[in-house]
Amino acid sequence: MTRWCCVCAYDGTGFHGWQSQPNKNTIQDTIEQWLFYIFKKNIRIFGSGRTDAGVHANNQVFHFDADWKHGENKLLLALDSKLPKNISIKSIQKVENNFHAQFSVIKKRYVYRLREGIANPFEYKFLWELKSKKLDIQKMNTLGQALLGCHDFIAFGAKRKDDKNECTIKTMHSLSFSRQGNYITLSTEASGYLYKMVRTIVGTMVEVGIGALSQNYVLECFTDKQRKEKIVTAPALGLFLDKVYY
Repeated sequence: MTRWCCVCAYDGTGFHGWQSQPNKNTIQDTIEQWLFYIFKKNIRIFGSGRTDAGVHANNQVFHFDADWKHGENKLLLALDSKLPKNISIKSIQKVENNFHAQFSVIKKRYVYRLREGIANPFEYKFLWELKSKKLDIQKMNTLGQALLGCHDFIAFGAKRKDDKNECTIKTMHSLSFSRQGNYITLSTEASGYLYKMVRTIVGTMVEVGIGALSQNYVLECFTDKQRKEKIVTAPALGLFLDKVYY
């Protein structure tokens, strides 16, 4: 068996996330459906991690094992030509059998896009419209610096029903907001992320940026390792899995 490492991009709108779920429309199930069409047997794929319903990816990584004698380019074309237009296979390559798309990950980068004001019809699915809100990103970046390093991020996480005692300690390598006109982008890299962690950081930072929440309140939640009622979660549509490092 050859192990194949694939990089894909997708528009998560309308999908119930990456991971296979019974009677749900997921990215994993869609890809596996077309691998079955190509190989005439069930092929299980393993992703670098989950993305939630409505979340997008620029560079999601997955691997699978299968025999294929026609070269990488033909396999890429065979798979990409069968997938719907909202999923694109960007690359396929052979890897060593000890490579694992999830367990070989060193860190990941996510980006989150926001817009002050109303989005146009061609972008509203891919960012959070803040409409009349104005953000103080300097204040947000100052707070973000306090999150860098190895910490317990339980205050910004949420529990999945099927999670079994996931470690809540992560190493945050970078976290910053940048502005270009009315568009604001969060970029963050970490060893890993809890369920809804990036979206919760964004939602909470926006509350700080508009003056609805104090930096001290957020830092107290963080140091006390408690998710309190004013900690909020941003919508899924602005979030992108941007890069996976191995």
